[in-house]
Amino acid sequence: MLIFLIICVSLGCFLFSFLFSLFQVFYNTRHDMKLLSSHGPPSYPIIGCLLSFYKNRFRLLDWYTDLLSVSPTQTIEVQRLGGRRIVVTANPANVEHMLKSNFSNFPKGKPFTEILGDLLGCGIFNADGELWSTQRKLASHEFSTKSLREFVVKTLQEVVENRLIPLLEDAADRESVLDLQDVLRRFAFDIVCLVSLGTDPFCLDFSRPIPPLVKAFDTASEISAMRGTAPVYAVWKTKRMLNLGTEKKLKEAVKMVHSSVLEIVKNKKKVLENDQGSDLLSRLLSGGHDEEVIRDMVISFIMAGRDTTSAAMTWLFWLLSKNKNSEEMIVKEVTTLLNRGEKAIDFELLKEMNFLKASLCESMRLYPPVAWDSKHALSDDILPDGTFVGKGDRVTYFPYGMGRMEKLWGKDCFEFKPDRWFNKPVGFGFESTGDRVMKSVSPYKFPVFQAGPRVCLGKEMAFIQMKYVAASILRRFEIRPVREDQPVLVPLLTAHMAGGLKVTVKRRIENC
Repeated sequence: MLIFLIICVSLGCFLFSFLFSLFQVFYNTRHDMKLLSSHGPPSYPIIGCLLSFYKNRFRLLDWYTDLLSVSPTQTIEVQRLGGRRIVVTANPANVEHMLKSNFSNFPKGKPFTEILGDLLGCGIFNADGELWSTQRKLASHEFSTKSLREFVVKTLQEVVENRLIPLLEDAADRESVLDLQDVLRRFAFDIVCLVSLGTDPFCLDFSRPIPPLVKAFDTASEISAMRGTAPVYAVWKTKRMLNLGTEKKLKEAVKMVHSSVLEIVKNKKKVLENDQGSDLLSRLLSGGHDEEVIRDMVISFIMAGRDTTSAAMTWLFWLLSKNKNSEEMIVKEVTTLLNRGEKAIDFELLKEMNFLKASLCESMRLYPPVAWDSKHALSDDILPDGTFVGKGDRVTYFPYGMGRMEKLWGKDCFEFKPDRWFNKPVGFGFESTGDRVMKSVSPYKFPVFQAGPRVCLGKEMAFIQMKYVAASILRRFEIRPVREDQPVLVPLLTAHMAGGLKVTVKRRIENC
Protein backbone atom coordinates (compact mmCIF):
# COMPACT_ATOMS: atom_id res chain seq x y z
CA MET A 1 0.00 0.00 0.00
CA LEU A 2 2.83 2.38 0.90
CA ILE A 3 4.64 1.66 -2.37
CA PHE A 4 1.43 2.33 -4.31
CA LEU A 5 1.01 5.64 -2.48
CA ILE A 6 4.58 6.66 -3.24
CA ILE A 7 4.13 5.85 -6.93
CA CYS A 8 0.87 7.82 -7.10
CA VAL A 9 2.34 10.88 -5.38
CA SER A 10 5.48 10.79 -7.52
CA LEU A 11 3.46 10.46 -10.71
CA GLY A 12 1.23 13.29 -9.59
CA CYS A 13 4.20 15.57 -8.94
CA PHE A 14 5.76 14.52 -12.23
CA LEU A 15 2.54 15.26 -14.13
CA PHE A 16 2.26 18.64 -12.44
CA SER A 17 5.83 19.43 -13.46
CA PHE A 18 5.04 18.52 -17.06
CA LEU A 19 1.94 20.70 -17.13
CA PHE A 20 3.75 23.57 -15.47
CA SER A 21 6.57 23.41 -18.02
CA LEU A 22 4.04 23.18 -20.85
CA PHE A 23 2.32 26.29 -19.57
CA GLN A 24 5.62 28.14 -19.37
CA VAL A 25 6.70 27.22 -22.88
CA PHE A 26 3.48 27.85 -24.74
CA TYR A 27 1.63 30.52 -22.78
CA ASN A 28 4.23 32.82 -21.24
CA THR A 29 4.85 35.03 -24.26
CA ARG A 30 7.56 37.03 -22.48
CA HIS A 31 9.76 33.97 -22.19
CA ASP A 32 8.93 31.54 -24.98
CA MET A 33 11.58 32.66 -27.47
CA LYS A 34 14.24 32.98 -24.78
CA LEU A 35 13.78 29.41 -23.54
CA LEU A 36 15.05 28.11 -26.87
CA SER A 37 18.01 30.53 -26.94
CA SER A 38 21.08 29.33 -28.82
CA HIS A 39 23.26 30.64 -25.98
CA GLY A 40 22.50 27.78 -23.64
CA PRO A 41 22.00 24.01 -23.62
CA PRO A 42 19.68 22.43 -26.22
CA SER A 43 16.17 22.92 -24.85
CA TYR A 44 12.85 21.36 -25.86
CA PRO A 45 9.18 21.93 -25.02
CA ILE A 46 8.10 20.38 -21.72
CA ILE A 47 11.38 18.61 -20.83
CA GLY A 48 13.60 21.68 -21.22
CA CYS A 49 17.31 20.78 -21.14
CA LEU A 50 16.80 17.57 -19.16
CA LEU A 51 18.63 15.43 -21.74
CA SER A 52 21.71 17.68 -21.80
CA PHE A 53 21.63 18.10 -18.03
CA TYR A 54 21.59 14.33 -17.51
CA LYS A 55 24.37 13.79 -20.06
CA ASN A 56 26.60 16.35 -18.30
CA ARG A 57 25.54 15.61 -14.71
CA PHE A 58 29.08 14.59 -13.72
CA ARG A 59 30.71 17.72 -15.20
CA LEU A 60 28.16 20.45 -14.54
CA LEU A 61 30.76 23.11 -13.73
CA ASP A 62 32.76 22.63 -16.92
CA TRP A 63 29.58 22.21 -18.97
CA TYR A 64 28.24 25.57 -17.84
CA THR A 65 31.70 27.11 -18.32
CA ASP A 66 31.87 25.84 -21.91
CA LEU A 67 28.42 27.27 -22.67
CA LEU A 68 29.23 30.63 -21.09
CA SER A 69 32.57 30.95 -22.90
CA VAL A 70 30.89 30.89 -26.33
CA SER A 71 28.05 33.21 -25.35
CA PRO A 72 28.64 36.79 -26.61
CA THR A 73 27.48 38.17 -23.25
CA GLN A 74 28.81 35.37 -21.00
CA THR A 75 25.19 34.68 -20.05
CA ILE A 76 23.03 31.65 -20.84
CA GLU A 77 19.46 30.61 -20.16
CA VAL A 78 18.43 27.20 -18.85
CA GLN A 79 15.01 25.60 -18.58
CA ARG A 80 14.80 22.52 -16.39
CA LEU A 81 11.88 20.13 -16.13
CA GLY A 82 9.32 21.44 -13.66
CA GLY A 83 11.50 24.34 -12.57
CA ARG A 84 11.61 28.06 -13.10
CA ARG A 85 13.68 29.56 -15.86
CA ILE A 86 17.33 29.96 -14.85
CA VAL A 87 19.72 32.65 -16.05
CA VAL A 88 23.39 31.77 -15.50
CA THR A 89 25.94 34.55 -15.90
CA ALA A 90 29.70 35.11 -15.78
CA ASN A 91 29.33 38.76 -16.75
CA PRO A 92 30.71 41.15 -14.06
CA ALA A 93 28.23 43.89 -15.02
CA ASN A 94 25.35 41.48 -14.40
CA VAL A 95 26.87 40.37 -11.11
CA GLU A 96 27.19 43.97 -9.94
CA HIS A 97 23.58 44.64 -10.97
CA MET A 98 22.37 41.68 -8.88
CA LEU A 99 24.57 42.13 -5.84
CA LYS A 100 24.63 45.91 -5.64
CA SER A 101 22.83 48.17 -8.15
CA ASN A 102 19.45 46.40 -7.93
CA PHE A 103 20.16 44.43 -4.76
CA SER A 104 16.60 44.73 -3.41
CA ASN A 105 15.19 42.93 -6.46
CA PHE A 106 17.44 39.88 -6.07
CA PRO A 107 16.99 38.23 -2.67
CA LYS A 108 17.87 34.59 -2.18
CA GLY A 109 14.17 33.86 -2.55
CA LYS A 110 11.91 31.09 -1.32
CA PRO A 111 13.14 28.41 -3.81
CA PHE A 112 16.68 28.80 -2.42
CA THR A 113 15.79 29.18 1.25
CA GLU A 114 13.57 26.11 0.98
CA ILE A 115 16.54 23.99 -0.13
CA LEU A 116 18.66 25.00 2.89
CA GLY A 117 15.87 25.88 5.28
CA ASP A 118 15.86 22.60 7.17
CA LEU A 119 19.54 22.96 8.04
CA LEU A 120 20.10 26.71 8.30
CA GLY A 121 16.68 27.72 9.59
CA CYS A 122 16.44 31.50 9.75
CA GLY A 123 20.22 31.98 9.92
CA ILE A 124 21.86 34.92 8.18
CA PHE A 125 22.94 32.91 5.11
CA ASN A 126 19.38 31.76 4.50
CA ALA A 127 17.48 34.93 5.40
CA ASP A 128 16.10 37.82 3.36
CA GLY A 129 14.53 41.19 4.05
CA GLU A 130 14.25 42.56 7.56
CA LEU A 131 15.33 39.28 9.19
CA TRP A 132 18.56 39.33 7.19
CA SER A 133 19.13 43.05 7.80
CA THR A 134 18.76 42.67 11.57
CA GLN A 135 21.19 39.74 11.74
CA ARG A 136 23.61 41.45 9.39
CA LYS A 137 23.86 44.54 11.60
CA LEU A 138 24.35 42.38 14.67
CA ALA A 139 27.02 40.17 13.11
CA SER A 140 28.75 43.08 11.36
CA HIS A 141 29.37 44.80 14.67
CA GLU A 142 30.89 41.69 16.23
CA PHE A 143 33.09 40.81 13.25
CA SER A 144 34.54 44.32 13.12
CA THR A 145 35.86 44.33 16.68
CA LYS A 146 39.61 44.25 17.24
CA SER A 147 39.15 41.94 20.23
CA LEU A 148 37.54 39.21 18.07
CA ARG A 149 40.37 39.46 15.54
CA GLU A 150 42.95 39.11 18.33
CA PHE A 151 41.03 36.13 19.72
CA VAL A 152 41.09 34.47 16.28
CA VAL A 153 44.86 34.94 15.92
CA LYS A 154 45.49 33.64 19.44
CA THR A 155 43.32 30.58 18.78
CA LEU A 156 45.15 29.93 15.51
CA GLN A 157 48.53 30.12 17.24
CA GLU A 158 47.49 27.59 19.88
CA VAL A 159 45.87 25.06 17.54
CA VAL A 160 48.51 25.30 14.79
CA GLU A 161 51.50 25.02 17.11
CA ASN A 162 50.09 22.44 19.52
CA ARG A 163 48.05 20.22 17.17
CA LEU A 164 48.57 20.78 13.45
CA ILE A 165 52.37 21.05 13.35
CA PRO A 166 52.96 18.03 15.64
CA LEU A 167 50.58 16.00 13.45
CA LEU A 168 52.56 16.88 10.32
CA GLU A 169 55.88 16.28 12.09
CA ASP A 170 54.70 12.80 13.04
CA ALA A 171 53.66 12.08 9.44
CA ALA A 172 57.07 13.26 8.23
CA ASP A 173 58.94 11.11 10.75
CA ARG A 174 56.83 8.04 9.97
CA GLU A 175 56.89 8.72 6.21
CA SER A 176 53.16 8.06 6.22
CA VAL A 177 50.49 9.29 3.81
CA LEU A 178 47.99 11.88 5.02
CA ASP A 179 44.73 13.06 3.53
CA LEU A 180 45.51 16.77 3.73
CA GLN A 181 41.96 17.75 2.89
CA ASP A 182 40.67 15.74 5.85
CA VAL A 183 43.34 17.24 8.12
CA LEU A 184 42.47 20.79 7.06
CA ARG A 185 38.74 20.18 7.49
CA ARG A 186 39.33 18.81 10.99
CA PHE A 187 41.55 21.78 11.77
CA ALA A 188 38.98 24.25 10.44
CA PHE A 189 36.20 22.65 12.46
CA ASP A 190 38.27 22.96 15.65
CA ILE A 191 38.96 26.63 14.88
CA VAL A 192 35.40 27.58 13.95
CA CYS A 193 33.95 25.85 17.02
CA LEU A 194 36.48 27.52 19.33
CA VAL A 195 35.88 30.94 17.77
CA SER A 196 32.11 30.68 17.21
CA LEU A 197 30.98 28.50 20.11
CA GLY A 198 33.80 28.58 22.62
CA THR A 199 33.81 24.76 22.62
CA ASP A 200 36.55 22.39 21.50
CA PRO A 201 35.60 19.31 19.43
CA PHE A 202 39.26 18.08 19.27
CA CYS A 203 38.80 16.91 15.67
CA LEU A 204 42.56 17.00 15.03
CA ASP A 205 43.04 14.34 17.69
CA PHE A 206 42.89 11.21 15.53
CA SER A 207 42.83 9.01 18.63
CA ARG A 208 39.30 10.22 19.36
CA PRO A 209 36.19 9.27 17.41
CA ILE A 210 34.75 11.93 15.12
CA PRO A 211 32.17 13.90 17.12
CA PRO A 212 28.53 13.17 16.16
CA LEU A 213 28.02 16.87 15.43
CA VAL A 214 30.69 16.73 12.70
CA LYS A 215 29.14 13.66 11.05
CA ALA A 216 25.70 15.25 11.21
CA PHE A 217 27.01 18.48 9.68
CA ASP A 218 28.60 16.57 6.79
CA THR A 219 25.43 14.57 6.11
CA ALA A 220 23.10 17.56 6.30
CA SER A 221 25.33 19.72 4.09
CA GLU A 222 25.74 17.05 1.42
CA ILE A 223 22.06 16.14 1.14
CA SER A 224 20.97 19.79 1.20
CA ALA A 225 23.36 20.47 -1.70
CA MET A 226 21.98 17.49 -3.63
CA ARG A 227 18.56 19.13 -3.48
CA GLY A 228 19.91 22.13 -5.36
CA THR A 229 21.37 20.07 -8.21
CA ALA A 230 18.41 17.68 -8.59
CA PRO A 231 17.13 17.69 -12.22
CA VAL A 232 13.54 17.37 -10.93
CA TYR A 233 12.77 19.11 -7.61
CA ALA A 234 9.53 17.16 -7.18
CA VAL A 235 11.53 14.02 -6.38
CA TRP A 236 13.25 15.31 -3.22
CA LYS A 237 10.10 17.12 -2.14
CA THR A 238 8.13 13.89 -2.38
CA LYS A 239 10.80 12.00 -0.44
CA ARG A 240 10.74 14.70 2.24
CA MET A 241 6.94 14.54 2.49
CA LEU A 242 7.07 10.76 2.92
CA ASN A 243 10.26 10.81 5.06
CA LEU A 244 12.14 8.42 2.79
CA GLY A 245 15.75 7.77 1.75
CA THR A 246 18.14 10.71 1.79
CA GLU A 247 15.44 13.04 3.10
CA LYS A 248 14.98 10.81 6.14
CA LYS A 249 18.75 10.91 6.73
CA LEU A 250 18.69 14.69 6.35
CA LYS A 251 15.93 15.05 8.92
CA GLU A 252 17.88 12.96 11.44
CA ALA A 253 21.13 14.87 10.78
CA VAL A 254 19.45 18.26 11.09
CA LYS A 255 17.86 17.20 14.37
CA MET A 256 21.32 16.28 15.68
CA VAL A 257 22.89 19.57 14.52
CA HIS A 258 20.10 21.75 15.92
CA SER A 259 19.86 19.98 19.27
CA SER A 260 23.66 19.89 19.76
CA VAL A 261 24.17 23.57 18.95
CA LEU A 262 21.14 24.63 20.98
CA GLU A 263 22.48 22.71 23.97
CA ILE A 264 25.81 24.52 23.59
CA VAL A 265 23.95 27.85 23.40
CA LYS A 266 22.01 27.13 26.61
CA ASN A 267 25.11 25.97 28.46
CA LYS A 268 27.03 29.03 27.33
CA LYS A 269 24.21 31.22 28.59
CA LYS A 270 24.59 29.74 32.06
CA VAL A 271 28.36 30.21 32.03
CA LEU A 272 28.01 33.86 31.02
CA GLU A 273 26.24 34.60 34.30
CA ASN A 274 29.68 34.48 35.91
CA ASP A 275 32.17 35.07 33.10
CA GLN A 276 32.20 36.99 29.78
CA GLY A 277 33.69 34.86 27.00
CA SER A 278 35.66 36.03 23.96
CA ASP A 279 34.00 33.74 21.43
CA LEU A 280 31.32 34.90 19.00
CA LEU A 281 28.50 33.03 20.78
CA SER A 282 29.25 34.83 24.05
CA ARG A 283 29.14 38.16 22.26
CA LEU A 284 25.79 37.40 20.64
CA LEU A 285 24.24 36.11 23.86
CA SER A 286 25.38 39.16 25.82
CA GLY A 287 23.04 41.19 23.61
CA GLY A 288 20.03 39.28 24.92
CA HIS A 289 18.97 37.76 21.60
CA ASP A 290 16.66 34.77 21.18
CA GLU A 291 18.37 31.39 21.62
CA GLU A 292 17.01 29.81 18.42
CA VAL A 293 17.92 32.82 16.28
CA ILE A 294 21.46 32.69 17.67
CA ARG A 295 21.53 28.92 17.10
CA ASP A 296 20.71 29.42 13.41
CA MET A 297 23.25 32.23 13.05
CA VAL A 298 26.00 30.13 14.62
CA ILE A 299 25.16 27.13 12.40
CA SER A 300 25.59 29.38 9.36
CA PHE A 301 28.95 30.63 10.65
CA ILE A 302 30.16 27.09 11.33
CA MET A 303 29.19 25.86 7.88
CA ALA A 304 30.86 28.78 6.12
CA GLY A 305 33.92 29.00 8.34
CA ARG A 306 34.77 25.33 8.20
CA ASP A 307 34.32 24.20 4.62
CA THR A 308 35.27 27.30 2.65
CA THR A 309 38.71 27.89 4.16
CA SER A 310 39.66 24.21 4.20
CA ALA A 311 38.62 23.85 0.54
CA ALA A 312 40.63 26.91 -0.51
CA MET A 313 43.72 25.70 1.35
CA THR A 314 43.44 22.18 -0.08
CA TRP A 315 43.48 23.47 -3.65
CA LEU A 316 46.30 25.91 -2.83
CA PHE A 317 48.60 23.12 -1.64
CA TRP A 318 47.84 21.04 -4.71
CA LEU A 319 48.48 23.96 -7.07
CA LEU A 320 51.73 24.85 -5.32
CA SER A 321 52.94 21.26 -5.71
CA LYS A 322 52.62 21.82 -9.48
CA ASN A 323 54.14 25.30 -9.39
CA LYS A 324 57.38 25.03 -7.41
CA ASN A 325 58.54 28.59 -8.15
CA SER A 326 55.43 30.02 -6.49
CA GLU A 327 55.94 27.75 -3.50
CA GLU A 328 59.54 28.93 -3.15
CA MET A 329 58.39 32.55 -3.39
CA ILE A 330 55.99 32.04 -0.49
CA VAL A 331 58.65 30.32 1.63
CA LYS A 332 61.10 33.14 0.93
CA GLU A 333 58.50 35.78 1.73
CA VAL A 334 57.59 34.18 5.06
CA THR A 335 61.17 33.50 6.16
CA THR A 336 62.30 37.01 5.13
CA LEU A 337 59.58 38.57 7.24
CA LEU A 338 60.30 36.32 10.22
CA ASN A 339 64.03 36.99 9.96
CA ARG A 340 63.43 40.68 10.62
CA GLY A 341 63.23 39.81 14.29
CA GLU A 342 59.65 38.67 14.87
CA LYS A 343 59.50 35.50 16.92
CA ALA A 344 56.05 34.41 15.76
CA ILE A 345 53.50 35.08 13.07
CA ASP A 346 51.05 37.75 14.19
CA PHE A 347 48.37 39.89 12.54
CA GLU A 348 50.75 42.65 11.44
CA LEU A 349 53.11 40.13 9.86
CA LEU A 350 50.23 38.42 8.05
CA LYS A 351 49.22 41.72 6.44
CA GLU A 352 52.61 41.90 4.72
CA MET A 353 52.40 38.44 3.14
CA ASN A 354 51.21 39.76 -0.22
CA PHE A 355 52.55 36.99 -2.44
CA LEU A 356 50.88 34.41 -0.22
CA LYS A 357 47.61 36.36 -0.44
CA ALA A 358 47.97 36.58 -4.24
CA SER A 359 48.51 32.83 -4.38
CA LEU A 360 45.36 32.26 -2.34
CA CYS A 361 43.38 34.60 -4.61
CA GLU A 362 44.71 32.79 -7.67
CA SER A 363 43.81 29.42 -6.16
CA MET A 364 40.27 30.62 -5.38
CA ARG A 365 39.95 32.11 -8.88
CA LEU A 366 40.47 28.64 -10.35
CA TYR A 367 38.78 26.65 -7.57
CA PRO A 368 36.35 28.92 -5.69
CA PRO A 369 35.06 27.45 -2.41
CA VAL A 370 31.52 28.34 -3.55
CA ALA A 371 31.26 27.52 -7.25
CA TRP A 372 27.94 29.29 -7.84
CA ASP A 373 25.30 31.30 -6.00
CA SER A 374 21.72 32.10 -6.92
CA LYS A 375 19.13 34.81 -6.34
CA HIS A 376 15.46 34.99 -7.37
CA ALA A 377 13.95 38.06 -9.00
CA LEU A 378 11.11 39.79 -7.15
CA SER A 379 9.97 41.54 -10.31
CA ASP A 380 10.74 41.74 -14.03
CA ASP A 381 14.13 43.22 -14.82
CA ILE A 382 16.69 43.68 -17.61
CA LEU A 383 20.32 42.80 -16.87
CA PRO A 384 23.04 45.17 -18.16
CA ASP A 385 23.84 42.78 -21.03
CA GLY A 386 20.22 42.94 -22.21
CA THR A 387 19.04 39.61 -20.78
CA PHE A 388 15.42 39.67 -19.68
CA VAL A 389 14.70 38.38 -16.17
CA GLY A 390 11.11 37.57 -15.29
CA LYS A 391 9.54 37.72 -11.86
CA GLY A 392 10.46 34.53 -10.01
CA ASP A 393 13.30 33.59 -12.35
CA ARG A 394 16.44 32.23 -10.78
CA VAL A 395 19.62 34.17 -11.60
CA THR A 396 22.90 32.40 -10.88
CA TYR A 397 26.31 34.05 -10.92
CA PHE A 398 29.11 31.61 -11.46
CA PRO A 399 32.54 32.26 -9.85
CA TYR A 400 33.97 28.97 -11.17
CA GLY A 401 33.19 29.89 -14.76
CA MET A 402 34.18 33.53 -14.29
CA GLY A 403 37.68 32.45 -13.28
CA ARG A 404 37.95 30.61 -16.60
CA MET A 405 36.71 33.35 -18.92
CA GLU A 406 39.40 34.47 -21.37
CA LYS A 407 37.57 37.79 -21.75
CA LEU A 408 38.09 38.46 -18.04
CA TRP A 409 41.53 37.01 -17.31
CA GLY A 410 43.32 36.61 -20.65
CA LYS A 411 44.50 33.66 -22.70
CA ASP A 412 46.36 32.22 -19.71
CA CYS A 413 43.16 32.06 -17.62
CA PHE A 414 43.57 28.31 -16.97
CA GLU A 415 47.11 28.77 -15.59
CA PHE A 416 48.09 29.36 -11.96
CA LYS A 417 49.85 32.75 -12.01
CA PRO A 418 49.90 34.71 -8.73
CA ASP A 419 51.73 37.50 -10.63
CA ARG A 420 48.44 38.52 -12.26
CA TRP A 421 47.37 40.00 -8.90
CA PHE A 422 50.21 42.57 -8.87
CA ASN A 423 50.65 45.84 -10.72
CA LYS A 424 54.09 44.68 -11.82
CA PRO A 425 55.80 41.26 -11.94
CA VAL A 426 57.29 39.98 -8.72
CA GLY A 427 61.01 39.29 -8.86
CA PHE A 428 62.30 36.07 -7.35
CA GLY A 429 65.15 37.71 -5.42
CA PHE A 430 63.12 40.18 -3.38
CA GLU A 431 64.30 41.13 0.09
CA SER A 432 61.42 43.36 1.19
CA THR A 433 57.69 43.40 0.62
CA GLY A 434 57.04 47.12 0.52
CA ASP A 435 57.33 47.62 -3.27
CA ARG A 436 54.83 44.92 -4.23
CA VAL A 437 51.37 46.44 -4.55
CA MET A 438 48.47 44.14 -5.25
CA LYS A 439 45.97 45.16 -7.91
CA SER A 440 42.55 46.38 -6.94
CA VAL A 441 40.33 43.78 -8.62
CA SER A 442 36.59 44.33 -8.78
CA PRO A 443 34.70 41.97 -6.44
CA TYR A 444 32.15 41.61 -9.26
CA LYS A 445 34.86 40.11 -11.46
CA PHE A 446 36.13 37.98 -8.56
CA PRO A 447 33.00 37.36 -6.43
CA VAL A 448 34.33 34.50 -4.28
CA PHE A 449 33.34 36.42 -1.13
CA GLN A 450 30.15 37.76 -2.76
CA ALA A 451 30.00 41.57 -2.99
CA GLY A 452 27.74 44.50 -2.27
CA PRO A 453 25.52 44.49 0.86
CA ARG A 454 25.93 40.71 1.29
CA VAL A 455 29.73 40.68 1.02
CA CYS A 456 31.17 38.03 3.34
CA LEU A 457 31.61 39.38 6.87
CA GLY A 458 34.28 36.79 7.56
CA LYS A 459 36.49 37.70 4.59
CA GLU A 460 39.27 39.18 6.72
CA MET A 461 39.06 36.31 9.21
CA ALA A 462 39.26 33.81 6.36
CA PHE A 463 42.44 35.36 4.96
CA ILE A 464 43.96 35.51 8.44
CA GLN A 465 43.31 31.79 8.93
CA MET A 466 44.41 30.68 5.46
CA LYS A 467 47.58 32.79 5.47
CA TYR A 468 48.51 31.71 9.00
CA VAL A 469 48.09 28.00 8.21
CA ALA A 470 49.79 28.11 4.80
CA ALA A 471 52.73 30.14 6.12
CA SER A 472 53.18 27.89 9.16
CA ILE A 473 53.14 24.70 7.08
CA LEU A 474 55.16 25.82 4.06
CA ARG A 475 58.07 27.27 6.03
CA ARG A 476 58.48 23.93 7.82
CA PHE A 477 57.38 21.24 5.34
CA GLU A 478 57.28 20.20 1.71
CA ILE A 479 53.86 18.83 0.82
CA ARG A 480 53.77 16.44 -2.13
CA PRO A 481 50.65 14.70 -3.55
CA VAL A 482 50.90 10.95 -3.91
CA ARG A 483 49.03 10.95 -7.22
CA GLU A 484 49.86 13.01 -10.29
CA ASP A 485 46.43 13.06 -11.95
CA GLN A 486 44.13 16.09 -11.99
CA PRO A 487 41.80 16.12 -8.96
CA VAL A 488 38.06 16.57 -9.45
CA LEU A 489 36.18 19.44 -7.83
CA VAL A 490 32.82 18.42 -6.36
CA PRO A 491 30.42 21.40 -6.09
CA LEU A 492 28.27 20.80 -3.05
CA LEU A 493 27.40 23.70 -0.71
CA THR A 494 31.12 24.30 -0.77
CA ALA A 495 33.48 22.75 -3.28
CA HIS A 496 35.79 19.97 -2.17
CA MET A 497 38.30 17.64 -3.80
CA ALA A 498 36.85 14.24 -4.69
CA GLY A 499 38.66 11.48 -2.81
CA GLY A 500 40.67 13.95 -0.73
CA LEU A 501 44.29 15.05 -1.22
CA LYS A 502 46.65 12.23 -0.28
CA VAL A 503 50.14 13.62 0.41
CA THR A 504 53.52 12.85 1.88
CA VAL A 505 55.15 15.32 4.25
CA LYS A 506 58.86 16.13 4.33
CA ARG A 507 60.61 18.50 6.73
CA ARG A 508 62.02 21.62 5.11
CA ILE A 509 65.26 21.39 7.11
CA GLU A 510 66.76 24.73 6.12
CA ASN A 511 63.76 26.63 7.48
CA CYS A 512 63.13 24.80 10.75
